[in-house]
Amino acid sequence: MSPPKRIRQDLVAELEALLQKSVDRGAPGVSAAVASSDDIIWESAKGKSDIVGDRPLDSHHHFGIGSITKVFVAVVILQLVDESKLALSNTVDKILDPEVYAGIENAGRASIERLLSHHAGIDSWEDEPSWIVRGRGKDIRNDHIWGKTEALGYIRRPRVTAPEPGQGYYSNTNYTLLGLIIEKITGQTAEKGIRRRILEPLDMDQTYFEGFEEAKHPEHLPHRYHWATDQFRDTAGVAPSFSYVRDNLIEVTPSNLSTSWTAGGMISTVHDLLKFASALRDGRLLGSASKDILKDWKPFPDSSQQVGHGIFRWDSLGTSNESWLGHTGGVLGFSAFLLWREEGDCAVCVLSNVGSVHSGDVPANAVTVVKRSNFLEIAAELAGISEKSAA
Repeated sequence: MSPPKRIRQDLVAELEALLQKSVDRGAPGVSAAVASSDDIIWESAKGKSDIVGDRPLDSHHHFGIGSITKVFVAVVILQLVDESKLALSNTVDKILDPEVYAGIENAGRASIERLLSHHAGIDSWEDEPSWIVRGRGKDIRNDHIWGKTEALGYIRRPRVTAPEPGQGYYSNTNYTLLGLIIEKITGQTAEKGIRRRILEPLDMDQTYFEGFEEAKHPEHLPHRYHWATDQFRDTAGVAPSFSYVRDNLIEVTPSNLSTSWTAGGMISTVHDLLKFASALRDGRLLGSASKDILKDWKPFPDSSQQVGHGIFRWDSLGTSNESWLGHTGGVLGFSAFLLWREEGDCAVCVLSNVGSVHSGDVPANAVTVVKRSNFLEIAAELAGISEKSAA
């Protein structure tokens, strides 16, 4: 049951204030929404889509969603399992051509299950120093559309950062391989498979892969910014084409997300992502067995979260002591968080046109809106499912 009107107004004011606080702390712009299965309960946007041009951000703007892309990939893989076209025990070497994974330690023997859950023992190209400067930093080529296997070329060597297979280690490489597996099994591009199986059925017409599909309303893309902290400058370096708009904040608008492809290359909106979250939560995309696989949790090293097979679970987040499911996202120029309550009808999406990958701790982005405040508690109360509103 939704809260009384006066309480609702107070809750909305609190959410608006949290978004503004993030902007005050340095995020160029933040867009957020709260939904139930019935509809959007609340939406708002604060800050700028273009700092220099002094243009406001609104809820119709599109954002890079980073690793939330992985959830779409996982859903298609699990649909293929439902259709008996794949098995979780299938290994990469039984599906992909050897030249695809040649030289990448542990890649050939990695199972679908371990790729999905980040337990394959494969280095992430995201952590390879030579890739970072070309994919995020000083040697980036803004007009270059990366080939789908191009990032793999940076880790065709013995592993450096990944532990032994069977131990948790977050690796973008896993989801590059899963994207290639989708293409091999279906005979069509991964982006077409995701569009046919998820985007079209859910009427997600503002979502696409940048660099691999036609942009949906490119005029709705905000300018992109990134935290150029000491850590970022030391690790990635700042490309000559990127300009400082504030201390430690650079504009990276000329870049594109083709670098990440099925590991993090999608563009979307708060509205579209909440359609996806509701459908996934309500079981409209997967059979019951695959839905259970998605939520087959494993502990994740040095983390308060658990990992499933495409999503994560937090037993507490921010000031909320309830369990939330979903995924964060972070790429050059964007940050994102998509969540839904494990028990109760509430989904939340926060998107920002500032990135922090390789930047370390930053003052504000989409993730800090959730993790450093009572945002989720307020959202749940607005949806009528918190202990407080039920009392």
